[in-house]
Amino acid sequence: MEGPTEDSLCGKWRNVCGLDRDKLKGIFSWRLLKTMAMGQVLSLLICGTAGSCRYLADAGVEAPMLQSFLNYGLLLLTYTPALCVRRGDTNILKILRAKWWKYVVMGLADVEANYTVVKAYQFTTLTSIQLLDCFVIPVLMILSCIFLKTRYRPLHFVAVVVCLLGVGAMVGADIIAGGKQESTSDVVHVVLGDGLVLLSSVLYAVSNLCQEHTVKNLSRVEFLGMMGLFGTLISGVQMAALEIDAVKAIKWDLYIFMLFAVYALCMFALYSFMPVVVKLTSATAVNLSLLTADLFSLFCGLFLFSYKFSVLYIVSFVIITVGFIMFNAIPTYSAAPDAAGQEAADPAADPASDRLLPADGDARRTESVVAFTAQ
Repeated sequence: MEGPTEDSLCGKWRNVCGLDRDKLKGIFSWRLLKTMAMGQVLSLLICGTAGSCRYLADAGVEAPMLQSFLNYGLLLLTYTPALCVRRGDTNILKILRAKWWKYVVMGLADVEANYTVVKAYQFTTLTSIQLLDCFVIPVLMILSCIFLKTRYRPLHFVAVVVCLLGVGAMVGADIIAGGKQESTSDVVHVVLGDGLVLLSSVLYAVSNLCQEHTVKNLSRVEFLGMMGLFGTLISGVQMAALEIDAVKAIKWDLYIFMLFAVYALCMFALYSFMPVVVKLTSATAVNLSLLTADLFSLFCGLFLFSYKFSVLYIVSFVIITVGFIMFNAIPTYSAAPDAAGQEAADPAADPASDRLLPADGDARRTESVVAFTAQ
């Protein structure tokens, strides 16, 4: 009697988690491998920005707004003109008339997220930042549930926990290998720095949520064009107000110029490529894959900054990868838009569970987005 009972319990658990044998067979698909590879490309780009920031800081350059301004300026010059030549509702003038304030909120959240996380390095340790910036994932999941009506299965939450355990292993490796070289004795500064990291996580979650909605319901070019426009304006004003003296104090030479160029180009590539991955998967899945960015930064530190190697680096990478695969093993679901519900011939015959749509058009493993800002 125990055999059938155990099979029944396993079957119920698989149903709750959303797993079945057919789905398990299709986990390791070309789509998942492509998603994982693109996520690691994004992590490498973040590693490039982190390395250039470290070298700029060592050179005595403290101008985070200038660094952001260069990135947003490249987005403005590349993508905003494409909106200017479009016709109809996708023209930049129509977009600004209809929803300018929405893109102001998105641009402000993104600019301030970049600024606060860079400022946090002045007050707290790298280890604290590595741990606390993971806060963006639960915040993003909550916002997705509220605004995008995303439905997560228990396995998704387990996968997030597994990824965060991988981050814990990475931080442990950093401490054991002596990566935590800085010590902050001022408790007030530590609290301030940790608070800035948490604030940046919330702001990044808002920015990522807006990005997911825009690229899945509108277009990648519109997102990047509007981000470039308002990001340039906001970062330019903030740079003029807060960093004009720091910018004047920069001693420009070829070395400093190359560091700024590397940072700006890596950020530009990151912003240009990330919407492609978000459209293929989801903002939450992308942030899970980006957890390896800190790991790549530590690997670079082995060669550039004389960090000591620890086997926990490899362990953390494997754990994060396993968690990412678990998250993508089953699709998330979103509540169908109202229009879809009105098109149903017989609402009474359409149970609530059937009005949950698989996360992408071909019923695979990405999130579908409800147009919560389209009004």
